[in-house]
Amino acid sequence: MSHEARLFTIYGRVQGVWFRDSTRREAQRLAIAGHAINLPDGNVEVLACGAPDALRELETWLQSGPPLASVSRVDSVVVEATPTTGFRIG
Repeated sequence: MSHEARLFTIYGRVQGVWFRDSTRREAQRLAIAGHAINLPDGNVEVLACGAPDALRELETWLQSGPPLASVSRVDSVVVEATPTTGFRIG
């Protein structure tokens, strides 16, 4: 099975709305490893390592996020990352 890594930056009202924990749950459902962290500028960074189909599904989910979020934009870049296990939030 091929894996790739993507770094997503999610813009909008995405802090204080359970975005990171909801992303963790979605990533676990999709068997994606990585992290979701708050950035100082109010946005959220998500590093995701997994199967290409799962990453596309996660990216679609990130476009709206959890119910209280208001996502204005999601940027995505392919990165080199060593596959890890689990998904952490910080």
